[in-house]
Amino acid sequence: QVQLAESGGGSVQAGGSLRLSCAASGYTGSTYCMGWFRQAPGKEREKVASISNFDRNTYYHDSVKGRFTISQDNAKNMLYQQMNSLKPEDTAMYYCAAARNRLCIIYNDFGQGTQVTVSA
Repeated sequence: QVQLAESGGGSVQAGGSLRLSCAASGYTGSTYCMGWFRQAPGKEREKVASISNFDRNTYYHDSVKGRFTISQDNAKNMLYQQMNSLKPEDTAMYYCAAARNRLCIIYNDFGQGTQVTVSA
Protein backbone atom coordinates (compact mmCIF):
# COMPACT_ATOMS: atom_id res chain seq x y z
CA GLN A 1 0.00 0.00 0.00
CA VAL A 2 1.06 3.58 -0.64
CA GLN A 3 0.40 6.38 1.82
CA LEU A 4 -0.32 9.79 0.32
CA ALA A 5 -0.47 13.20 1.96
CA GLU A 6 -1.62 16.29 0.07
CA SER A 7 -0.90 19.92 0.86
CA GLY A 8 -1.13 23.29 -0.81
CA GLY A 9 -4.85 23.83 -1.04
CA GLY A 10 -6.46 27.10 -0.08
CA SER A 11 -8.77 29.92 -1.10
CA VAL A 12 -8.02 32.12 -4.09
CA GLN A 13 -9.86 34.47 -6.37
CA ALA A 14 -10.67 33.54 -9.94
CA GLY A 15 -7.61 33.86 -12.12
CA GLY A 16 -5.28 32.99 -9.28
CA SER A 17 -2.88 30.09 -8.91
CA LEU A 18 -2.17 27.32 -6.45
CA ARG A 19 0.36 24.53 -6.33
CA LEU A 20 -0.67 21.24 -4.79
CA SER A 21 1.90 18.81 -3.43
CA CYS A 22 1.62 15.16 -2.54
CA ALA A 23 4.12 13.20 -0.48
CA ALA A 24 4.13 9.47 -1.11
CA SER A 25 5.47 6.83 1.26
CA GLY A 26 5.24 3.08 1.69
CA TYR A 27 5.52 0.75 -1.30
CA THR A 28 6.04 3.57 -3.80
CA GLY A 29 8.00 1.25 -6.09
CA SER A 30 4.75 -0.61 -6.79
CA THR A 31 3.06 2.35 -8.48
CA TYR A 32 2.70 2.71 -12.23
CA CYS A 33 0.87 6.01 -12.37
CA MET A 34 0.13 8.92 -10.08
CA GLY A 35 -2.80 11.25 -10.44
CA TRP A 36 -4.93 14.03 -9.08
CA PHE A 37 -8.66 13.63 -8.61
CA ARG A 38 -11.23 16.10 -7.39
CA GLN A 39 -14.72 15.96 -5.98
CA ALA A 40 -17.07 18.90 -5.67
CA PRO A 41 -20.14 18.81 -3.40
CA GLY A 42 -22.91 16.82 -5.00
CA LYS A 43 -20.71 15.60 -7.83
CA GLU A 44 -18.83 12.42 -8.54
CA ARG A 45 -15.09 12.24 -8.14
CA GLU A 46 -13.25 12.85 -11.41
CA LYS A 47 -9.69 12.41 -12.55
CA VAL A 48 -8.09 15.74 -13.25
CA ALA A 49 -4.62 14.71 -14.34
CA SER A 50 -2.26 11.77 -14.25
CA ILE A 51 1.31 10.90 -15.10
CA SER A 52 3.03 7.63 -15.85
CA ASN A 53 5.94 6.79 -13.55
CA PHE A 54 7.82 5.19 -16.45
CA ASP A 55 7.35 7.13 -19.68
CA ARG A 56 6.06 10.36 -18.12
CA ASN A 57 3.00 10.38 -20.39
CA THR A 58 0.38 12.73 -19.02
CA TYR A 59 -3.39 12.97 -19.13
CA TYR A 60 -5.52 16.02 -18.45
CA HIS A 61 -9.26 16.40 -18.13
CA ASP A 62 -10.53 18.65 -20.90
CA SER A 63 -11.67 21.24 -18.38
CA VAL A 64 -8.13 21.85 -17.10
CA LYS A 65 -6.03 21.51 -20.25
CA GLY A 66 -3.72 24.46 -20.66
CA ARG A 67 -4.24 25.58 -17.06
CA PHE A 68 -3.03 22.69 -14.88
CA THR A 69 0.33 20.96 -15.03
CA ILE A 70 1.16 17.69 -13.29
CA SER A 71 4.75 16.84 -12.44
CA GLN A 72 6.68 14.54 -10.15
CA ASP A 73 10.02 14.21 -8.45
CA ASN A 74 10.62 10.48 -8.14
CA ALA A 75 13.77 10.97 -6.09
CA LYS A 76 11.70 12.71 -3.42
CA ASN A 77 8.53 10.65 -3.93
CA MET A 78 6.63 13.86 -4.58
CA LEU A 79 3.78 14.66 -6.95
CA TYR A 80 2.75 18.19 -7.84
CA GLN A 81 -0.02 19.98 -9.65
CA GLN A 82 0.40 23.59 -10.69
CA MET A 83 -3.00 25.18 -11.17
CA ASN A 84 -3.20 28.49 -13.01
CA SER A 85 -6.10 30.64 -14.18
CA LEU A 86 -8.32 29.05 -11.58
CA LYS A 87 -12.06 29.23 -12.03
CA PRO A 88 -14.91 28.95 -9.51
CA GLU A 89 -15.81 25.61 -11.07
CA ASP A 90 -12.40 24.28 -9.98
CA THR A 91 -13.62 24.45 -6.38
CA ALA A 92 -13.41 20.95 -4.93
CA MET A 93 -11.55 18.63 -2.62
CA TYR A 94 -8.44 17.49 -4.45
CA TYR A 95 -6.98 14.04 -3.87
CA CYS A 96 -3.64 12.56 -4.76
CA ALA A 97 -3.85 8.96 -5.97
CA ALA A 98 -1.62 6.06 -6.94
CA ALA A 99 -2.30 3.25 -9.38
CA ARG A 100 -0.61 -0.07 -8.65
CA ASN A 101 -1.69 -1.71 -11.90
CA ARG A 102 0.21 -1.46 -15.16
CA LEU A 103 -2.70 -0.10 -17.22
CA CYS A 104 -3.45 2.57 -14.60
CA ILE A 105 -7.16 1.99 -14.97
CA ILE A 106 -7.84 1.60 -11.26
CA TYR A 107 -6.33 3.90 -8.67
CA ASN A 108 -5.75 1.94 -5.51
CA ASP A 109 -4.60 4.48 -2.94
CA PHE A 110 -5.90 7.96 -2.15
CA GLY A 111 -4.83 10.65 0.26
CA GLN A 112 -7.09 12.55 2.65
CA GLY A 113 -7.48 15.46 0.26
CA THR A 114 -6.85 19.17 0.29
CA GLN A 115 -9.57 21.76 -0.25
CA VAL A 116 -9.37 24.26 -3.11
CA THR A 117 -11.87 27.11 -3.11
CA VAL A 118 -12.01 29.62 -5.95
CA SER A 119 -14.18 32.69 -5.53
CA ALA A 120 -15.57 34.75 -8.39
